[in-house]
Amino acid sequence: MSEAVIFALDSGTSVVKAVAFDAAGRTLASAARPNRIEHVAGGGVEQDMARSWRDAIAALAELRARLPGREVAALAVTGQGDGTWLIDAAGEPVGPAWLWLDGRAGELVAKLRAGEAARRAFAFTGSGLNACQQSSQLLWLKEHQPETLRRAATALHCKDWLYFNLTGIRCSDPSEACFTFGDWRRRGYAADVLDALGLADQRGLLPPIVDGTRQWHPLRAAAARAIGLAEGLPVVLGYVDVVCTALGGGIYGAGQSGVSILGSTGMHLRLALREEDVRPSAEMTGYCMVFPLPGAVMQAQTNMAATLNIDWLVGLVQEAATLAGVPGEGDILAALGTVAARARPGALLFHPFISTAGERGPFTDAAARAAWIGIDQTTGLAELARAVFESLGFAAQDCFAAMGGAPAALRATGGAAKSPLMRSILAACLDRPVGTVAQAEAGAAGAAMIAAVATGIFSNMQDCAARWVAPLLGRVEQPDRALAARYRELYPLYRQSYQALQSTWRGLAIAREGLHNA
Repeated sequence: MSEAVIFALDSGTSVVKAVAFDAAGRTLASAARPNRIEHVAGGGVEQDMARSWRDAIAALAELRARLPGREVAALAVTGQGDGTWLIDAAGEPVGPAWLWLDGRAGELVAKLRAGEAARRAFAFTGSGLNACQQSSQLLWLKEHQPETLRRAATALHCKDWLYFNLTGIRCSDPSEACFTFGDWRRRGYAADVLDALGLADQRGLLPPIVDGTRQWHPLRAAAARAIGLAEGLPVVLGYVDVVCTALGGGIYGAGQSGVSILGSTGMHLRLALREEDVRPSAEMTGYCMVFPLPGAVMQAQTNMAATLNIDWLVGLVQEAATLAGVPGEGDILAALGTVAARARPGALLFHPFISTAGERGPFTDAAARAAWIGIDQTTGLAELARAVFESLGFAAQDCFAAMGGAPAALRATGGAAKSPLMRSILAACLDRPVGTVAQAEAGAAGAAMIAAVATGIFSNMQDCAARWVAPLLGRVEQPDRALAARYRELYPLYRQSYQALQSTWRGLAIAREGLHNA
């Protein structure tokens, strides 16, 4: 077991990473390539499928070159969730992939949620219908681009597309298949969901479900040559990236805890080990995701944009510096974090709805947009920046409230969780201790853990988590009492203010559409 090396491929929104782990979960090497996305008219966000595959192969080949002579026991695959990756009968892309950021189906989803269709589907999926899901995107294509669906033979997700190219097998995993088209209780597709959504005639597009904890397929020859691995190597289809990230980030195996993933999007997760502990949202939002343990379900509420808000603010500051003729030198993000830490807590409110797709958790509104509230002539950049950081804490609080409240303890991962300021804000907003796991690549690690169980390196997930996760638990941030009291006062105002703006969002959406058509 000590000699085993597991490769894991994790294709996210902005980057595809290939990471190698030893049998104890230690990172041996990594390689990455940027993922490129394209924004198209009407709120579309797409990705070139062929390029995504080439970039994945390049990252894996570079990783192989960094570990010459090491025997690789398995290759695991995970990737960004939702979206629609269509291929034809020959296995070629029908067109660009639709990503989870795509908002074109927003109006269609609003109509479905206003009727009984979404409620009927939610009874099985436990997951709120929204514009980023494959079901909604297939409905949009059915209405607006039926010729695209006629050319398609299989509807995949990102990781499924990569797995197909590696193995030649068309399939999806239980997590993504069930929260989109299935029943989390039975861990399989549900015809009732397809009927409710008007997609019964697209049933043939859905691939078989393969549980990577129990089944794998061999690496085919062409991919093996391109990467430099052995033909026939076990390739394991991991669960969707958020499940893998939670697993690698410590949601299981080292004491019960929730997990907040503060990446491009904000994912807030609680694990239910028994069916009776699952609490689907009364507002029909969030996700019930099958977890890679018998009978376990991970509930998720996801705010559409987390670090995307910080990236946007960094971009504004960079743009201002450019306009002023100041060279773009230094770490703007670090500088913003420093000034935000010195700013008055709660001086402003910010709504982190920066995504062009609106919001999906704990409420669904494709027209939702970001706003600062409370600006006056004393407001400076420090207050603006702090409000953006604080908004991610309020969004996490909002999401956990929709699942019955925050767990007793929380682990934070993702880019923003590296910030001491962000961890202190999160701990105070939730009034819970917040810890970290010293695993820089939690998503890849979770996929590799699934592969370690599937290939017999570990006999079960509990033993694997005890070896891979427990030793990496980091320092725990206790909530600051005064700051927690301040945020308890502000959180109701955060909710009241975004609820009051909903009619304004819709009016602005109509106005924007008028300008677009003018």
